[in-house]
Amino acid sequence: MFKTHRFDAYNAYVQAQEIAKEVKQLKKERAAAVACGYGFVIGVSTEAHKEALLEEIPAFDVVVTECAR
Repeated sequence: MFKTHRFDAYNAYVQAQEIAKEVKQLKKERAAAVACGYGFVIGVSTEAHKEALLEEIPAFDVVVTECAR
């Protein structure tokens, strides 16, 4: 799963709302992947987005792709 929005440009309130929404969805997607025997890696564009996700779901594998948007 890649998140290509501009997380860093959002204000703190919007960032928190976005992370809450993402965490809910990512937990479902990871559970489905694990149940089928697959690994699960989350790709994000920035270190700030990675850090925000890991604060909520520290056991997940999150990588910074640094993909241009």
